[in-house]
Amino acid sequence: MKLTVVGCSGSFPSADSACSSYLVEADGFRLLLDMGNGALGELQRHCGLYDLDAIALSHLHADHCIDMCGYFVARYYRHEGGRCDAIPVYGPDGTEKRLTTAYDDTPSDKSMSEVFDFRSLTPGGAFELGPFAIRTEQVTHPVEAYGFRIEHRATGRTVTYSGDTGPCAELGTLARGADLFLCEASFTDGKEDIPELHLNGRQAGECADRAGAGRLVLTHIPPWTDPQVNLRDAKAAFNGPVELARPGAVYEL
Repeated sequence: MKLTVVGCSGSFPSADSACSSYLVEADGFRLLLDMGNGALGELQRHCGLYDLDAIALSHLHADHCIDMCGYFVARYYRHEGGRCDAIPVYGPDGTEKRLTTAYDDTPSDKSMSEVFDFRSLTPGGAFELGPFAIRTEQVTHPVEAYGFRIEHRATGRTVTYSGDTGPCAELGTLARGADLFLCEASFTDGKEDIPELHLNGRQAGECADRAGAGRLVLTHIPPWTDPQVNLRDAKAAFNGPVELARPGAVYEL
């Protein structure tokens, strides 16, 4: 099982990274988690445009989903070999409408469903996708948002991805015993205090510690936030390995 960081900047792309996007691979199956601003270009450094097997969108803020509009173009108007078959796309209710509205002038209201097989996520959901067993929980955010627990069935190795969330019990449930916990840390402890929006580095570390995660990787840090402060705060709260996500980083589990 392999996790590749395609993009990890929060809110908007930084000079060094696209927004949230993470490629999870095992046994020849490729699952993409989120496709935020700039991710489609970076993705092509790691796999072909038409090599994805499924996509899961944690929520419908632009920094997690907007490059799906460009990916629609690539799949719908592909010149060589004709239009692509529909790929499964898991997301909150209203994902198809959100992306169609963002694109604005698709040939019809149902054009996206010709190349994307939209499927709704649910709180407490569980489903199998290729070699993976996936659990979803709705996390705390101003819009419908989900975290993911992705287990490679053959090995039992597990990745948990927080998506965007404030502190909540559901995130701890998903992260319990995970080999790798990919957790957002958008805020700085003592600086921002906006309930039910994002985590800071300390809170990410505390969640990893309570959950007994094996490794914590901090992600979704906006360009205006000092990542070293968040890294320091997370290390103070979690005794296991902690590091900052960086574009192109690969984790073998």
